[in-house]
Amino acid sequence: MTSTFYDHWRDVPDTAWRWPNFSPAEIACRGTGKLLINEAALDKLQALRDRLGKPLVVRSAYRSPEHNRAVGGAKRSKHLIGAAFDIAMENHDPVAFEAAAREVGFLGFGFYPRSGFMHMDLGPARQWGERFPVQAAPFAAETPPAREVLAQSRTMKGGGAAGVATIGAAGVEVAQNVLAETQSAVLPLVPYLDTLRWVLIAVALTGIAITIYARWDDWRKGRR
Repeated sequence: MTSTFYDHWRDVPDTAWRWPNFSPAEIACRGTGKLLINEAALDKLQALRDRLGKPLVVRSAYRSPEHNRAVGGAKRSKHLIGAAFDIAMENHDPVAFEAAAREVGFLGFGFYPRSGFMHMDLGPARQWGERFPVQAAPFAAETPPAREVLAQSRTMKGGGAAGVATIGAAGVEVAQNVLAETQSAVLPLVPYLDTLRWVLIAVALTGIAITIYARWDDWRKGRR
């Protein structure tokens, strides 16, 4: 395992850094700026980044001995040798993240759901802490709207009324013509039939208006 130490991350030459999705400042000690490049650990970190295809927000990587003491780190913390990383979970599903981290070779895992990060290191294999709660699916299956019963549909009622009235008006007109032409004995009834025809036409127009309004109201409320 190749490791290189620098008194400050700014001292790292460009030619010595080969992990494109991370910078020396991200991996350096937060308290002192010192940096220990653990190539094996960084190779696995980059492999995890490539596998997940999204940014890894590094909360903590290398820690100098003095900074490790200041934050209450374990005396044999893997952070001291640059072989551990604490990664924020804000943009990751912890379950998928852990699975991917194990696949690329990380062995030790610490779970810190209240602080929002996961620790991972090169081993030995172990784990501690309370696991993150399982995240709910980001998109719930959409429940299709209940279909309106045809017998109760305003559209069907309006359309039915319009249809019946239209047929009735046509029938009255036919009856009026027949009576006027062939049955002179009942000619006094013709004016009444004419009135009835206009009444039925008005009913048909009302039914059409109800149908148009019902369809517009259904569209407005999301009922296609």
